[in-house]
Amino acid sequence: MKRIKQIDIKGGLALAGTFTFLCCCAKACILPFLTLYFRQLGLTPAMTGIIMGTKHLISLVWSPVASLLSKHYNKRRMVITGSLVCSAAVALVLLLLPSADVHRQTSYCNMSDLSTSPAAGPDDNLLLTNAGPPMSSTPTHSEVTTAPVSQSNVILPIKTPGDTKPAPVLTSKASLHMLQEPQYVNETHPHLSQLNVSVVANDSLGEPNINSSVIHGSASPLAPPVRNKRSQANLESEDQQKEKKEVNEEYRFEFMGSLKTMDVQHQLFFLMLILVSLWESVSAPLEWTADDGLYEYLDFADASDRYGSTEVWGLLGAACGVGGVGLLVSQVNCLIAGQTPRSAVHFYCYAGLLALALPVAAFLPLYLNKKRDRANGLLKAVQLVRGHPRALLCAATSLLVGIAGSAVDNFLLWQMQDHGSSELHMGASLALALLSQAAFPLLVGWVSRLLSPGRVLLVGAASLVLQCLYYSFLWGPWAVLPAQLLSCFSSGALLWAVKVQCEDVATLGAERSVRRVYQALSGDLGAGLGSFAGGFVVQRFGLAWLFRGAAAGLMVWCLCLPLLQWKAPRQRRINYSRLLAADASEASDSESEQERDWLDKAMEDDKSNNNCGRRINH
Repeated sequence: MKRIKQIDIKGGLALAGTFTFLCCCAKACILPFLTLYFRQLGLTPAMTGIIMGTKHLISLVWSPVASLLSKHYNKRRMVITGSLVCSAAVALVLLLLPSADVHRQTSYCNMSDLSTSPAAGPDDNLLLTNAGPPMSSTPTHSEVTTAPVSQSNVILPIKTPGDTKPAPVLTSKASLHMLQEPQYVNETHPHLSQLNVSVVANDSLGEPNINSSVIHGSASPLAPPVRNKRSQANLESEDQQKEKKEVNEEYRFEFMGSLKTMDVQHQLFFLMLILVSLWESVSAPLEWTADDGLYEYLDFADASDRYGSTEVWGLLGAACGVGGVGLLVSQVNCLIAGQTPRSAVHFYCYAGLLALALPVAAFLPLYLNKKRDRANGLLKAVQLVRGHPRALLCAATSLLVGIAGSAVDNFLLWQMQDHGSSELHMGASLALALLSQAAFPLLVGWVSRLLSPGRVLLVGAASLVLQCLYYSFLWGPWAVLPAQLLSCFSSGALLWAVKVQCEDVATLGAERSVRRVYQALSGDLGAGLGSFAGGFVVQRFGLAWLFRGAAAGLMVWCLCLPLLQWKAPRQRRINYSRLLAADASEASDSESEQERDWLDKAMEDDKSNNNCGRRINH
């Protein structure tokens, strides 16, 4: 009894709520905008879907394993602290990856300001233009080609096969007046591409200036081409080109048969895939480990009924994080300190909020119940769900909702960006959706009187269908806001229906395990499969058809779900703990349920025969 009095339940819940608020706020600063960052770097939708799908599958497998290992070795607090530090460090490492510059999305920033700088501005003594065709193109003939020079032509350095770094050559406008005649470029060497051709004019010397295979001069209108034999350097250059061609042919089978060469874009993709996998590996144990420690702490103090009070703090924290970072980024210039893109603010906010959560984690209420072994809790929960027909229907609905919801989570901001939305619009719309979801508990009493949990599950899926259809027809920056209000039913109602289903299926002490099964089906497995499929759909058909396809698939399930629920047998489990804890008022309000409960009938008969108290032995 003394040990229970020493436990400060209110203080523990306050610490747990603060920790949940900070962690959810940190995740909301970066995770909703992560796919937008991939798009800015130049990754394709298919690459983005593969990265996000891999992230969800790692969480599906590693979260329960890490939670069990931390409990087995009694290292929960160390795992939580290490996860906070490593997650912030890996997130900052992602900023070191350069962009691929392939189909790069510049978002709403005025990139015209970025393209001009003092170093590349107009100058009377320096002329710059395009450099011609890419390196991969080689001359198709070995004839002498004329290249007339004007004041707008390119002035580039010559790069010979033996040179490692070409020396820059600056040409003034005065020297260009001396080049009245067309200049001739010798292309007898097939290994020299047009990108390496340069024109060098020297106005201080009247003699021809020879640089590699190009002859320039002001005295001679026609310079004879150089026709020397190939040197050993030229032969080595040809061998190197042959080796490059052979290497390029070996890479043609990469990336689902579409990868012809290992270019910068695919190198960035593989590096990002490795870093995001590492990031998820260090951050996945955080939520499960802290959640298990808090629940066992409250269960030890006989206050497990107050365990769910921290959920609302997570939603409020996420709303504050996504709305606050959207407002902050919208006030920042496109480049921070002249070189860092403003998308880095998401990563800095994420790392900063995790740093604030570190001192809270040091005092977080954790408890290790060595008497209870829940290593097989998830397996038992899967067996309970599999043996209940209505629970299976709820599980299938959760899986399909997770697949369709991944389209919203991964590519909604892409759709908004294409219609002129900025970070401010995105953050405000996502915050409105989270606040709408958090407001559903206020409507639970009214909804439960009108609809059964099975009907509420159907309403939630149908609301998501309407949202996806609406997202496919956006027309402006703020057009998404009305659809976000439906999150009260598409997310909030679904979570409530799943929670009721868990209480109806689970045995005593297995409610959390059953609920985690549903969360894994929707948030990890469904989201992972939906990310893989959604990326390829966007790549092939576009963003609008992704949302329409998700709505069509979920609509078919909504039409089949009522029929399946009607055909499924109703199996009601007797909840002994709820029955024993019920008082007389609760018993009178649920007379129809008590009539079907044989244990309650026996208790009433015993009360009529014996005026003494009732006693039930288990």
